[in-house]
Amino acid sequence: MSLTVHTEQRGDVVVVSVAGELDMATAPQLQDQITDLLEKGRNRLVFDLAEVSFCDSTGLSVFVRAKNSCDEAGGVVRLAAPQRGVLRILEVSGLVEVLQTYPTVDQAVAGEPSPAAN
Repeated sequence: MSLTVHTEQRGDVVVVSVAGELDMATAPQLQDQITDLLEKGRNRLVFDLAEVSFCDSTGLSVFVRAKNSCDEAGGVVRLAAPQRGVLRILEVSGLVEVLQTYPTVDQAVAGEPSPAAN
């Protein structure tokens, strides 16, 4: 399966909508998109994961690298609307505590306190 990535500017936040399977074969495509955004000074990113059907450790590492890069640049990374399987991977890996995860894109864009994906 392929991966599609679309971006949408919402105020000072870029919503990165990801669809498909995020794995070793497709993660570089997302990483390239993130690198491009960072080079353009976009360091407030929300990843819309509603259409991500699978995410392995390679995909998780893309989000961690994005968070580290955005943190260094004074920005933020938030995850939004992960499907049950992807949320479970985030929980088991402990990354749900590191990567702010929200039930909806709108909540992630707003940066509401007390993020919870349940």
